[in-house]
Amino acid sequence: MQIPISRRAQVVSPFLAMEVMEKAKSLEAAGRDVIYLCLGEPDFPTPPAVVAATRQALDDGATSYTHSLGLAELRGEIVKHYRQRYGVSIEPEQVLVSNGTSPLMLLLFSMLLEEGDELILPDPGYSCYPNFVRFAGGTPVALRTDPANGFQPRLAEVENVISDRTRGLLINSPSNPAGSVLSGAELELLAQLPIPIISDEIYHGLTYEGDEHSILEYTQDAFVLGGFSKSYAMTGWRLGFLISPKSCVRTLQALHQNFMICANHFVQIGGLAALQHCSADVERMRRLYDLRRRQLVRQLRELGFGIPFMPKGAFYVLADARHIDGDSMRLSLDILEKTGVALTPGIDFGEGAEGFLRFSYSSPLEEIDEALQRIALYLNERGHLPTP
Repeated sequence: MQIPISRRAQVVSPFLAMEVMEKAKSLEAAGRDVIYLCLGEPDFPTPPAVVAATRQALDDGATSYTHSLGLAELRGEIVKHYRQRYGVSIEPEQVLVSNGTSPLMLLLFSMLLEEGDELILPDPGYSCYPNFVRFAGGTPVALRTDPANGFQPRLAEVENVISDRTRGLLINSPSNPAGSVLSGAELELLAQLPIPIISDEIYHGLTYEGDEHSILEYTQDAFVLGGFSKSYAMTGWRLGFLISPKSCVRTLQALHQNFMICANHFVQIGGLAALQHCSADVERMRRLYDLRRRQLVRQLRELGFGIPFMPKGAFYVLADARHIDGDSMRLSLDILEKTGVALTPGIDFGEGAEGFLRFSYSSPLEEIDEALQRIALYLNERGHLPTP
């Protein structure tokens, strides 16, 4: 029997970072020594205070449903965090807590988009964004961005692609895959657009140069995605939140009640502990990421990779490798096969990053050094190692 597959499912393209990782796992299972610089997976353990609070929560029986918006205490702490860090005034009722930001994007795009409505996405950008938009029935509009601007959108560029079907602009700062950060002045300009801004702030807390700003400092008519995965090393805990304008809360809540019910009770208590007790842990991780960032960029430039700007946040470097091979998927697989180093092909993030490779520095310095030594030998064999 031929089981039909919906158009909605067929338009979801593979996540190439995962494809590379799975290929790397197969090589590792066959006995190869693999270094993973392909995923944004912090190598640090979750802070002890989070683990202890969650363990205690389980002992106390925190395994029931919670309010569909999330625990009142956690939402209140998120409100406090945004007030103290950004001077932003929001209310707990504007915060929706869920099992990571991915389900929240599905709910948000489902609310904003009718069939054929458009959402502007930076190109290059996080590879899953277009799939979320398509799955919700919308049309992703790729906005090609300039490397000189850190691959971040500029006001005039966005204005040129707005149509009568445009329902929003998605921004990501600090960004994946480029690690660039939008300044306060740049955010203020984008806030003037006549469309909603959706700001993915999942990498907040991991900025190394300059001040960190939220879009909510410049407009209340914005949606903010945030969470605990990256800055608190809680990827597997699956805990995120969405801050939305008051007029949209009830609709989002109804969607969440139906499709997710609520986030895990005991995990929310872990998130509360993270906000209350783990700022020193975040700062320690941030300093170590910064050290890795500087060393990785220096070494990549010495190997001849083009780094058009210094990444200032997250834990990624988007390196131009077009002088080696313009097909980034072919190049990443060849590097993996020949060296055992897993890298993400730039094409995973859009046509604007084809020919680039994304290096993640969420691995120990010694692993990064070893990976680059292997890549240096690879480049030498291909005749692409710069002359000292």
